[in-house]
Amino acid sequence: MLIRYGYEISLTCQRPTALLCLLSAHPDRAADLRAPETFLTTPHVASSTYRDLFGNECRRLIAPAGGLTMWGDATIEDDGKPDEVLPGAREVPISELPDDCLVFLMGSRYCETDHLGASAWGMFGGLTPGWSRVQAVCDFVHQHIRFDYMQARATRTAFEVFHERVGVCRDYAHLAVALCRCLNIPARYVNGHLGDIGVPAAEPMDFSAWIEVFLDGRWHTFDPRNNTRRMGRVVVARGRDAADVPLVNSFGPHVLTSFRVWTYEVEAALQARHG
Repeated sequence: MLIRYGYEISLTCQRPTALLCLLSAHPDRAADLRAPETFLTTPHVASSTYRDLFGNECRRLIAPAGGLTMWGDATIEDDGKPDEVLPGAREVPISELPDDCLVFLMGSRYCETDHLGASAWGMFGGLTPGWSRVQAVCDFVHQHIRFDYMQARATRTAFEVFHERVGVCRDYAHLAVALCRCLNIPARYVNGHLGDIGVPAAEPMDFSAWIEVFLDGRWHTFDPRNNTRRMGRVVVARGRDAADVPLVNSFGPHVLTSFRVWTYEVEAALQARHG
């Protein structure tokens, strides 16, 4: 299938302000793009890109004083398959983990393993290690948290959401990541596009957060927010938690004035238009 995805983000700055943005599809999907991603700003400002420590595509620019709108759009080819399920996937002993996995066992800004270790082992330590234990973590998180956009808080941590029991997709991801790490299972935070492909449409559309867990020698997708296998994910960035992969990191005060995201299957949209 072909998926069109993009965003339009407007903000206002009091003075020229440096921005660091993670808004492009992850470089590991570059071969799937049917055309290069388009990035435009109004007014026009110069920008440059680089790869961060986690391999994400980052864009640097200076927002002028006043208003700035950033607009991005692309079409990507996807296999159309739902997230893979491998019930037999095993946990990997720490002594056998690749070096680059070890950082995803450690506590981080939003995932305080030191505060959640006892709870994690108490709830999941007696379960069979492997895929089913990770799924049990996701089942718990999905049922434990009440989704509420109006209760979103940028500073909420995994330990806080564990006790507050309310949040948005990043909170589901942070708690699941922290619990997995407590169980010595490498887990990393992912954000990206997840359209309503194969499920009832929901508005407004937004960027989504989910997790990847290292089992049996490779990374696997889990989604504690939706807790179902979905199709058409477009990864934007991966990191230890949301602190590593902000959509827009502003090195100075700004006000967000508008925010719009789109992700949809191209063929389905055309059929609906001409049907």
